[in-house]
Amino acid sequence: MWRRVFRQRVRYYSRVSPEPAHVVRVFNNVTRLGHPKEAPKPRQLLSLPAFPLYPLPGKNLINAHVTAISWIKYYFDEVPASVIESHFNKGLVQMEFPDLDDSSTEKKGGIKPLRKINPNEIMKARDRVYIPVSVAESRISKRFDTIPSGTLNPNADEIKYLQRLVIYKDSAILVINKPPRLPVKGNLPLHNSMDALAAAALSYGYDEGPKLVHRLDRESSGLLLMGRTEESMSHLHWVFDYRRKANSSYKAWNDACKATSQRYWALVIGSPKEKEGVIHAPLSKVLLDDGKTERVILAHCSGLEASQEAVTEYRVLGPMINGCSWIELCPHTSRKHQLRVHCAEALGTPIVGDYKYGWFVHRRWKQMPRVDIEPKSGKPYKLRRPEGLDVQKGSVLSKVPLLHLHCRELVLPNIEKFLQILNQKDAVKLSSKPDLLRFVATMPSHMKISWNLMSSYLV
Repeated sequence: MWRRVFRQRVRYYSRVSPEPAHVVRVFNNVTRLGHPKEAPKPRQLLSLPAFPLYPLPGKNLINAHVTAISWIKYYFDEVPASVIESHFNKGLVQMEFPDLDDSSTEKKGGIKPLRKINPNEIMKARDRVYIPVSVAESRISKRFDTIPSGTLNPNADEIKYLQRLVIYKDSAILVINKPPRLPVKGNLPLHNSMDALAAAALSYGYDEGPKLVHRLDRESSGLLLMGRTEESMSHLHWVFDYRRKANSSYKAWNDACKATSQRYWALVIGSPKEKEGVIHAPLSKVLLDDGKTERVILAHCSGLEASQEAVTEYRVLGPMINGCSWIELCPHTSRKHQLRVHCAEALGTPIVGDYKYGWFVHRRWKQMPRVDIEPKSGKPYKLRRPEGLDVQKGSVLSKVPLLHLHCRELVLPNIEKFLQILNQKDAVKLSSKPDLLRFVATMPSHMKISWNLMSSYLV
C-alpha cells in the first residue's frame, strides 16, 4: 500500500516541452479539435498624416464626426473597403496615446506608445493612426500594355489604352494616371508625348484636345491634370501659380485655391534624419562641360547666380527596410526636378532609380537583402519575397531599378462648378457639388512590386 502511494507521488521531469493545449472550435455547426490560433505577425507600420483641423477635401463631412475607419478609407481611396475592414477585425490598426510628455517619448527613441482602436472611434484633431503596410498591397498584373510610339495617328488599340488612363473627366478638366517612361511634352523628333497623343485620342467630341496644366518627368508616374477649354486652362494656371496668394471677392474660391495640393510617394535610399519637416532650398540651373546637358542643383548662398525659390514638405511613412524607406512629398512650389534634387542633395537620400542626381549613391548601394532593426521592439525585419513574383521588372531588387516617384494624390478646386457660378449659370443646382476635388492614383507595377517586397514582417 505504501509503495502505491509513493509511486503516485513520484514526478518525472523531462526536457521535452509539453504538447500545446488543444482548443475546440465550432464553425458551421461542426466541432473541430486543433491547436490555438497564432497571433498575427507584426508588420511594418505605415504612419498616416495627422488628422487635419480643416474639413476633408472633396468630402462634405464635419471632422468632429469622422470615424477611424472612414478616415483610413478616405486616405486609401484606391484600397478596397474589405481589406481595411479585415485589418480592423484583426486588431492591427493602432493610434498614438494622446497628451504624453515629450521627455517620455525621447527616452523611447521619439516614438509614442500605441493602442488598438475600434473602427467607430471618433477622430480628433492631430490624431495619428498607424496601420500595417500590407493594407496597400496589391496584385501585380502580368500583362503589360505597350506604350504608343512613333505616330501622331494612334490606332484603335492605342486609343483604348490612352482612354483607360483617364480616371476623371468633366466639361472643364481631364485627369490621367500617367505611366512611367511616357514623355509629357514632346519636341519635334518626339511624337509619342502625352500632349500629342491626348490631342489625337482624348478630345471626346471637343474641337481641340486637352492641354497640359503641369508636367511630370518622363520616368515618373502619377496624376496629370489637363484642361479642356481655354477658360478652364486660364483658371488652372492661375491656381497653380498663385495658390497661396488667392485674392478674390468670392471666399469659397479663395479657400479652394489655398487647399490645392499635390502629394507624391517615393522610395529613397536610406532614411532622413528627421521624420518630417519642410525643405527651404532654392534651385539653380547649370550647364555641364559638354555645353548641352542641363543640371539642376541647390543654389549657393553667395547669390551670384540666378535661383528660384523651392519649398518641399516631406514625411517618412515607415521605418527603413533593406536600406530604403518610403516617404511622402508635398511640393509647395513647382520647379523642374525639385523633388529629385531635394531628396538627393538636401536630405541626402536619393530616390531609387534616379541615376541623374543619385548616381554615386547608387554605385555604393548594396542591393542585397540585409537585416534592419524595427525601432519600437528592437527586433529585426525579414525581407519578404512573395512566391512567383518577378522582381526583375524595375523593382527595388532589380539590377537597374526604375524611378520610384509617383504623384499619388491631387486636390484642386472644382473648376466646372466655379466657372458656372462665376458665369451665373445654375447656381442652385451646383450648390450640392463639393468645392474641392480629390484624386488618388494607384502606383505602377514596378513600385507595387517594391511595396510588396518592403511589406516585411518581424522575424
